[in-house]
Parts: sequence; C-alpha cells; structure tokens
Amino acid sequence: MDNDSSLATVVGRLRVEVSAAGPGGRLPSSRRLVQRWGISPVTLSRAVTVLMAEGLVSSRPGAGVFVSERARRRAAPSDLSWQERALETSRQRADTRAVMQMLAPPVHGVIDLSTGYLHESLQPSKALADAMSRAGRRPGTWTRAPADGIAELRAWFAADIGGREGPIGADDVLISSGGQTALVTALRGLTDPGQAVLVEAPTYPGTMAAAEAVGLRCVPVPVDADGLRVELLEEAFATSGARVLVCQPLFQNPTGAVLAPARRARLMEVVRAAGAFVVEDDFTRRLVHVDAPDLPQPLAANDPDGHVVHIRSLTKPTSPSLRISALTARGTAYARLRDVHVINSFFVPRPMQETALELMTSPSYATHLRRLAVALRDRRQTLTQTLAERCPHLTLDAVRPGGYHFWTTLPDGVTDDQVAAEALREGVSVSSGRNFYLPVGPTHHLRFTYAAAASADELTRAADRLAQALRRARP
Repeated sequence: MDNDSSLATVVGRLRVEVSAAGPGGRLPSSRRLVQRWGISPVTLSRAVTVLMAEGLVSSRPGAGVFVSERARRRAAPSDLSWQERALETSRQRADTRAVMQMLAPPVHGVIDLSTGYLHESLQPSKALADAMSRAGRRPGTWTRAPADGIAELRAWFAADIGGREGPIGADDVLISSGGQTALVTALRGLTDPGQAVLVEAPTYPGTMAAAEAVGLRCVPVPVDADGLRVELLEEAFATSGARVLVCQPLFQNPTGAVLAPARRARLMEVVRAAGAFVVEDDFTRRLVHVDAPDLPQPLAANDPDGHVVHIRSLTKPTSPSLRISALTARGTAYARLRDVHVINSFFVPRPMQETALELMTSPSYATHLRRLAVALRDRRQTLTQTLAERCPHLTLDAVRPGGYHFWTTLPDGVTDDQVAAEALREGVSVSSGRNFYLPVGPTHHLRFTYAAAASADELTRAADRLAQALRRARP
C-alpha cells in the first residue's frame, strides 16, 4: 500500500479488523498496522478517529484500541419511505449528479483527468501552513468577522480585480466562501424564481445546478473557439426575458475558449442596452501558463456603471480547502447580494479570511504562481503531445495556455458515455461532454483536466489507457 494512502481505504481495512476482533476485542497495535499497510501514523490515527466517532471503537491510553459493544448490536432496519411523501413538491430539484462526480474522492489506482483542483504536489502547502500559523496569532483573528468581510482582504481583491485606479473599491467587494457559493449568491440576489438566466453552451455544470437550485430556467447561448457567440445575445435577452447572463470570458470551462476582443465590446453593448447584468466567473485568472500572452482585463475592470458582477476565487490556484472568494458589485446589486449572503451564512470565518490575506500578501504566493505557471504549461504540453501520438483519432479543440483543461471531439461511431465508461475500466477518469449541456443524450465530446494528476509521467500513462479505451469503444 502506498504511503499515506487514502483515508477511506484505511477506514475500510480497519472495519475488517473490527469484525475479526469482535466486541470487546483489541485491535492490532498502531505500530503493527503502520508497518503492515505501509501508511503513516497520522493516516492511521485519523482512520481510528472516524471509527471512534461512529462508536465502533474506543481508545484506552496505554492499552490500545478496543471494539465497542455497539459493534455487536444490529440496528433495526429503518423505514424512510415516509420522507418521499413528506417532501413531494412541484418545484424542480437541482440536478447535482455532474457536480457530485467532480467532488467524488479519487478511486485508488485511477488516474484523475476529471477534477479541476490542483494535485497536492502543485499546492502551496508550506506557504498555506505558514500563513495559517501567522493568521492564528494575529490579535482579533478569533473574533467575529464583519458581514462583508475584513477590510484589508476586500481592498486586496478590489485592486487584484479592477487595478489600483479601476472602478472597483473595497466597499464594492463581498467576501464569500468559494466560487460556487458566490455564484449561488449572485443568482439568488439578482433574480426571482421562475425567471430565465442566459448560460453558455456548453458550460460549467455548477452553473446549471446553481440556477436550478434558485428556481431559474437556463437558456443556452452557444460557445465557439472565440468564446460566447455574442451576436445571439440580443435576441436571447429579448425572447427569454432574462436579465442575467453567466459567462466565463477567460479559459472557459469546458472549452478553454477566450472571449475575442471584438466580442467583449459587443457583449457589454448588448448588456447595457438590455439593462441586464453579467455574472463574470473569472475562475482561471491565476491559472495562466508561463507561455501565455498578456491576459485581457476582467470585464469588471472596465464597467463604470455596475453591469458586471464579478466572481474571483482563491480556491483553484491554491487548495480546494481554501474556500475564499470575492463578489464585486455596485449599488443596489451589492446590497441585494449582501442580504442573501448574510441570510445564508452570516459571515465567512475570520481565521480563513486572515489566512487568505496572509498568503496573498506574502512573497511566497507570487513564487507559487510562477512555479504553477511552468508546471501547468509542462502538463498541458505532455498531455497534448501524448494524446496526439497515442489517440490520433481524438480531436483537441482550442488548447489554450491557461486553465487546467481542454475539450475534445470523439471520432465518429462512439459517444462520450461509451468512452468514459471504458476509460474508467482502464483506470482513468474523464468527464463526459453531456455533463456540460442542459439535459441531453450522449455527445461526441470529452473534457480532460491535467491539474489533478500526480505527475507528467502519470499523464503519459493516462494517455495510454485512453488509447486502449478508445479502441474498445470503437465499433
């Protein structure tokens, strides 16, 4: 077993030991289990804690870990069918299947080309630990945070998004807990249930799930190699009655497209004429590769009249557990978003905000971004080259020097569901194209990510497995 193997695997092995020992029995010593399974003492300790929380074992200092009497009793089977009747409603439930697939823990032995979070080796782990340590010692860190967020972090985001002389001030920034929470807050604050919202097609599954959760009707607007097809926006606003567009102008998920300059200008013209809002999900801004040209500014940086609600998260370029994001808005829109935010969560825990501020303002963060820019470029090039060599029938669309993913078109005769299933059997997980559209049947697209894999060598092995999957899926 690999060192520091997954917690779920160790918990499962401990359950076997519990069954073998029986109620009152003593589990093998920690030293013995660590040696037998090739894991760290920390991982074992965490697994024991899980079973203790379930009441299956108890720890006796100096004596060991023992199976509790509860393990002997079998609970009577529960009848939860009444809940289906109690929760019957005409309101449509949000479809979270695609989101849950992205959040599922990695399966041991399967190479992950479906997750959008950095592998631990790419995360600034030491810088995060140091930032958290410094933040924990700050006076006032453990006091209640302001509802809008701590002033210094709001000011940092304002400058990072709009520039030092831009239209965004600290008072226009609302600190939220992660990009998905910010997206739900924006939609709930800017719309009413039953309204339409314009979304890109294809688009991030979390956007569709958030809209459904708020009770909105998604109206798709196609995306091509140059981003959102803005020539269709005017009609989409007029026919749908929508007053909100959600888009990702930079390294769009899943296509990787960057909104062309002429389209950026036209998009804002149409939005102003419609009296509408743009929710700009700027999730890849700090995932630019070292070989990329200068990035276009956010739409929010050139929006004096408050049409753009901007979302900027720290999660993607750092760690999935640093769930700190910023919502920027102005005027009545800001007040609406703040009200929703307060009702949902009161405020973001101050220790996390202070940790984020410590990290963002330290030299180690800039160093991390430079190293990440090189690593992502190398991974992009490795996967692109190996797929071209081993999977020549697979078409890579709009491979860009930013983000962590690209969009592929499958050869004739196979669908995304077929290839994704065969790929998982071969030991590699990919995302079916159907996850990025409103409910439809199978598509001829897959999305690959390269940030969650352990190394470039693992990406090469993934390409070999994908080639085998494609051969098995083709008629």
